[in-house]
Amino acid sequence: MSGRKQFDVDAAVDQAMRVFWERGYADTSLDSLSAATGLGRGSLYGAFGNKESLFTQCLDRYASVYGARWEQALAAHPHDPVRSIEAFFAAILDRMADPSVPAGCLIVQSAAQSATLSAESGARVRSMIAAQRQRIRTSLADSSADCRSLDELATFVVAVNQSLAVLSRIGSPDSELRSVARLACATVADAITAS
Repeated sequence: MSGRKQFDVDAAVDQAMRVFWERGYADTSLDSLSAATGLGRGSLYGAFGNKESLFTQCLDRYASVYGARWEQALAAHPHDPVRSIEAFFAAILDRMADPSVPAGCLIVQSAAQSATLSAESGARVRSMIAAQRQRIRTSLADSSADCRSLDELATFVVAVNQSLAVLSRIGSPDSELRSVARLACATVADAITAS
């Protein structure tokens, strides 16, 4: 349309996602979103609604980009739960080592600030963590361990993943992150073997 400024919506969401990822929801201002996307406040509101609506789109983008990677890693070894978890952590650590993205994890960053989120956004973050847990639980299913043990292992893997994100965020070296992941994989292997 003439007189209407065109922009790449996906690129704007990616840029906004980066700001939320780096600063967290509470510390992300409309000015910082405007600076990152190159859009004025009016254009931001016109394209995305309010800050929370844009945040929701950023969470969805993060889940679609990175959730797909985690799912692919977990599915890479369908009959070998330990190798699936190793592949999952390898994908996580590769993303954390990528200098082109912020440290940590947008979902973990958001969960840590859940008190500042609306009920809807808080529920969305919790559902994303639950979805990750379910993907991990599914990857462990081809094991002789009982259901309760597998549920506990899935929760353990999610907890380690979230801890890795926090450690990454505070600048822990890659070698320490990889050591934590190795120990987590060994714990999973021992638990599955012992069952």
